[in-house]
Amino acid sequence: METPATTDPGSRILHPASRIAPPLLYEINTRCWLSQFSDTRGRGLTLATVPDSVFGRWQELGVTHVWLMGVWATGPRSRSVSLAAANFRREAVQAPAGPGDEDIGGSPYAIAGYFVPETLGGESGLQVFRQRLHRRGMRLILDFIPNHVGLDHPWLSERPDLFVQGRHETPETFAQNTRAGLRHFAHGRDPHFPPWTDTAQLDYRLPATRDAMLESLLAVAARCDGVRCDMAMLVLKDVFEKTWARFPIQAGASGLFDQNIPDSAGTEFWPEAIALTKQAHPGCLFLAEVYWGLEERLQSLGFDYTYDKELYDELVRRNPAGVQRRVLEAAPRFLDAGIHFLENHDEARIASILSLEEHRAAALLVLGLPGMRLLYHGQLEGALDMVPVQLRRHRSEPIQEEIVRMYRQLFAGLRRTAVGRGKVAVLKPCEASLGNPTAQNFVLVQWQAEPPDFDLVAVNLAPHRSQCYARPAIQNMADHAWLIEDRVGSEVYRRSGGDLEDPGLYLDMPGHGAQLLHFKAAPECR
Repeated sequence: METPATTDPGSRILHPASRIAPPLLYEINTRCWLSQFSDTRGRGLTLATVPDSVFGRWQELGVTHVWLMGVWATGPRSRSVSLAAANFRREAVQAPAGPGDEDIGGSPYAIAGYFVPETLGGESGLQVFRQRLHRRGMRLILDFIPNHVGLDHPWLSERPDLFVQGRHETPETFAQNTRAGLRHFAHGRDPHFPPWTDTAQLDYRLPATRDAMLESLLAVAARCDGVRCDMAMLVLKDVFEKTWARFPIQAGASGLFDQNIPDSAGTEFWPEAIALTKQAHPGCLFLAEVYWGLEERLQSLGFDYTYDKELYDELVRRNPAGVQRRVLEAAPRFLDAGIHFLENHDEARIASILSLEEHRAAALLVLGLPGMRLLYHGQLEGALDMVPVQLRRHRSEPIQEEIVRMYRQLFAGLRRTAVGRGKVAVLKPCEASLGNPTAQNFVLVQWQAEPPDFDLVAVNLAPHRSQCYARPAIQNMADHAWLIEDRVGSEVYRRSGGDLEDPGLYLDMPGHGAQLLHFKAAPECR
């Protein structure tokens, strides 16, 4: 073997873990989840009557936050768009009673208002659910949709001046009579895709719109412990101006239009909104769904956590070097403020994309990173169906026992390590021998809570065997001998501290290998 390469300590990126434990967020498709429970139990369940065993299971997993996705009310106009959508109807064949019936509702992101429908338990049911979470040491996350409202929202008729509007009807708008006469409202949109035709676009260039949305945000935050802000980047000033440049600002109820943006729109919405919300509700977390490389910008505006979609994309592309680069090149605080996931309601089920071995390696990586880890209901059981958010009910799927066992093993191993506690270091793998490029397939994350012992998350994301050296970021390694145990496997090793310092820990792992190595120190024999 060639002389091994060594790593300059400066080439490692260290991330101090700023929280006692990384939060574990569990997302639930509320409407389908309650319907499934009701079908299983033979009686209607609401948020107020969820079995206590459910809360106990979340607590055992280490869940810190539960996100009730889809808890807000929708209405018949938005539902009619779902019923008419040909693509959606093809996807909805998985509904047990077939598409076009009562199992199809409006999108939970085309809301009629921030209130909980009685079918889910109403406001009192939400309060009971939150209290039961608190008794188990968990917290509640709810959606806030800043960009738009649904077609059934009362503001369209009562406060039409809050919306982006055009002079005439176009494919991007819809006509509606209001208290101020006929208006042509713009549908909400992501500038890279066609409009969402079940929504109406709010106009953030107007102070009145900002004030109204701040009031809504405060009302949501009063009923939970954190808000997940849908498509949060769409209301950034430059993004909004570019998206809606062709739509002039309405200058009040007169129906006249003004191309000039008011001075009050010169500042961003989020910093003031987040600051005022946290002042009124201390401890309220802000989570941003965000794309386009704008994650760090939203973190700088006050968000506690932001989606790490790029990491997910590189994992499902099966691009080990891209994953490694994403983790190693992250800014010091970026990983600690990232929401890392393999699934959510917008993505295909990970068990339908990755093999069991790939899934295991990717899951250990995501669970072993600093920041917030996100699990989606059904992920731990190997669900395969991507459920359209418009569905109120979805068929039950067979449980994949091998995936259940995999996650049970991973969580059991993680509980026996320092992962999520103390200091964290992302290590740079170095070549095992000159000309061996397989070090680029590894991601290595070190955690240390009670020195000198420490733990190392090590994954080889390639489909073939790979080798590297890893030099732990531990002081005085040579003062100890080390007993190394794989907490998600059966391997046990003994190594000299001097060898671990230079050339480092030699790793030779099979394709999609995943190890959680616990290093226990003993006095070095000399």
